[in-house]
Amino acid sequence: MTATTAPLSTAVTIPTPWSVRLMPYMLLAPAVLVTLFIVFFPMMQAVFTSLYDLVLWKPNASRFVGFGNYAKLFADPVFWMALGNTAIWIGLTVPLQMGLGLLTALLLNREFPWRGLARALIIIPWALPSVVIALMWRWIYDPNTGVLNDILLYLSVVQSAVPWLADPRLALYAIIATLTWQGFPFFAVMILAGLQGIPKSHYEAASIDGASAWRQFVHITLPGIAPVLATAGLLRVIWVANSMDVIFVMTGGGPGYATHTLPLYAFVRARQNLDFGYGTTIAVTFTILLGAIVAVYLARTMREVER
Repeated sequence: MTATTAPLSTAVTIPTPWSVRLMPYMLLAPAVLVTLFIVFFPMMQAVFTSLYDLVLWKPNASRFVGFGNYAKLFADPVFWMALGNTAIWIGLTVPLQMGLGLLTALLLNREFPWRGLARALIIIPWALPSVVIALMWRWIYDPNTGVLNDILLYLSVVQSAVPWLADPRLALYAIIATLTWQGFPFFAVMILAGLQGIPKSHYEAASIDGASAWRQFVHITLPGIAPVLATAGLLRVIWVANSMDVIFVMTGGGPGYATHTLPLYAFVRARQNLDFGYGTTIAVTFTILLGAIVAVYLARTMREVER
């Protein structure tokens, strides 16, 4: 007598209810709506305001001017000066922060006494409020009582006190040095985390093959931290570009317009001069330029990371 095996039953596919399909979107909807409300709506409001000649101290004279504010902007010499300062501001501050942060991270990744304390102390510049840092460095740069001039005079590097923040040729670079000191710990912490994620076996194998420390850095360390550098660099480009508090406290944009950047110029026109139409025009233009910079940066860094 032969035993017969019953055929396996065919699995029945039960349609997924619409409520289950929509659940992910329903869960995301509050966050998306909040983001649209706090980001998209103000952006659209700014674009709308930039099309008006809106000065708060003469509200009855408000009128629609279309792209008149933009035509006025491109003929404004202060705008071009602020644009140049912004390019220098971003182009020097971010690479200096990244370079100093990379060097610091490499040092903190080595074994030495009190390494834990050094890692904790290095974050202090990043943790301090921007206003405190600005006031502290303004005192350091002071031509009468500043410690920087005292040191340079003692070492005979200069013959007289240098007015770091009062000289149009030096003021912007003095503030760049300040922001570099404030921001390099961010890169140091991010890069240090990336370094600790690289397996030590890679370095051991390279040492056995006779690779020098420089070749290990180029072929192991840099590729290992490339994603971290790309992410941290993008964040710092955005933050530095929008940073104006340190400039405002240290020089107020002066002397003259020597330290005016586009965010500061937009703030001065909108908040101090109450010219909201022109101020938002500067802000919208700056947002478009910054978006283009970020897009180019992302395209280039992603190509480098993929290599």
